[in-house]
Order: sequence, then C-alpha cells, then structure tokens
Amino acid sequence: MAVEDSQYGYIPHEYAAIIFVVLFGFSTALHVGQAIYYRMWWLFLTAVLCGLGELVGWSGRLWSSFSPSFSNPFMMQITSTIISPTPLIAVNFILLSWIVTRLGSCYSRLTPIWYTIIFVSCDIVALVIQGAGGGIASAADTVSGTNLGAHIMLAGIVFQFIAIIVYSTLAVEFLWRYSKDLPVPRVQGTVSDRGLLDPKLKTMIAALAFSTLVLFIRSIYRIIELATGWNGRIIHTEVYFNVLDGGMVVLAIFTINFAHPGRLLGTKRPVPRKTYRAPESEQSSTGTLMRQTV
Repeated sequence: MAVEDSQYGYIPHEYAAIIFVVLFGFSTALHVGQAIYYRMWWLFLTAVLCGLGELVGWSGRLWSSFSPSFSNPFMMQITSTIISPTPLIAVNFILLSWIVTRLGSCYSRLTPIWYTIIFVSCDIVALVIQGAGGGIASAADTVSGTNLGAHIMLAGIVFQFIAIIVYSTLAVEFLWRYSKDLPVPRVQGTVSDRGLLDPKLKTMIAALAFSTLVLFIRSIYRIIELATGWNGRIIHTEVYFNVLDGGMVVLAIFTINFAHPGRLLGTKRPVPRKTYRAPESEQSSTGTLMRQTV
C-alpha cells in the first residue's frame, strides 16, 4: 500500500499501535481494580472511561496499519484520541478540590465544591463540543463537512485548554498562599483550618502537577495539529502523534495509577472542619480572630 493512499500521510506502524494498546489496556485494568478496591466509583466515569476511549482509538490505528486507506479506522482513531483524555482531565479538577479541602479553603479563590462544579462542567462542555465535531467529521461525505467537524473539535480543545490554564493559575495561587500562610481576603465567611502538608499530600500534589503539565502539552499539540488542517505537516508526522499525544496521555493516566488518590488522600471526599473568620474591620479593631467551630 502506497503512502499516498493513506489518509494519515503515512502508514501507522503496527508495533507502535500494539505498544499503546497494551499500555492503555494495562492502565485501564489497573484503574478498574483500584476503583473497586478503594470504592472510588467516580473513577469509572473518569480514568477508566479515558482508558477505554484510548483503547478504541489505538485499536483504530492498529487497524489502519493493515488497511491505511480505510476511512472508518482513521475517523475512529482521530475522534477517540481527541475526546478520550477529557474525562482524565476531570480527575485533576476533582483532586484539586480534595487538596484544597485538606490544606485549607481559606487560601483558595474558590471553595472546594466550586472547583468540581465549574471545571467539571467545563470538561463536560468540552467533551460535548469535541464529540459533536467528531460525529460530524466521521459522518461527512465531503471535504467541507470533514473540515467543519475538525473546526468544531478544535473549538472544544481550545475551550478545554483555556479551562486548564485558569485551573492551573488558581492551583498555583492556592499553593503559594498556603506556603506563605496568606489567606484570601474575605469580608466574612466560613473557612477551613490550615491543614498539614504531609508526605502523602506532597506526593499527590506533585503527581497532579505532572499530570496537568503533560495534558497541557498534549492540548497544545492537538490545537496546532487541527489548526494546520488535515494536510498539514503536523498531522502527517507519526512521531509527533505518538510522543505528544499518545505518550503524554500514557504518562498522565499511569501517574494516577501510581499516585492513586485512594492511597494518598483516602477513599472519601474530605470534609473540612469549618471556622468563622471575622470581618477585616473587626479584626483590626480588636486585634483578634474570632473562631467558632461549626
């Protein structure tokens, strides 16, 4: 089969597809076992779902290594590999809310529950947009229809990319404020006590930072890839895809396997002991901080 007959601009290497199928299969099976063991069922809708989607995508690339001119495996792999990391990003969003609860929500711009509500909602919106684009591209019979689907998928990835930037900015500020013991100024309200940054939490934060970084890199790659079009040099270079998409997602999903929240944070969402912080004017006049345990 000539390269010119392949929609990829190259013929996907069989061995690379097999390696990624094995890696994602192993990680997904491990996530299933860990979710059951720690009774963290929400991981089935996030990490496990990501792994299953990646298995579909890389199975499509394996299929294409034998039949590179077929359009079905091509659209199957490009849609699945674009959409699948989205549930995994939701894991990072949720875990940050747990960490904020443990260390003290007084250092955060948002309360823990709002991290989950806002950013998981953004993740769902991004997933819907990317899914719609993938469906349009897969069903299209014309070049214009395929391009429309690609542009919609690109919009979903850009939206998700912006959400990751905002999330990362809030996370960095939170950790900086915690390290300096500088609570976010509030007129009044309930805040959690300052928590202890133990070795397990340090490991979880480091894992979360690394996972976010590699998914951030992967998002940049996919934005550039889709922005340059179906005939661009980026999308026609296999090593870019293997390293900057497959490799980054493998690192992210295995990071959660090794630094599992069930082992490092516990099996239940932490519930903070809330306290009352007096208004700034009251603090300045009395020089005291009133605390009332709820």
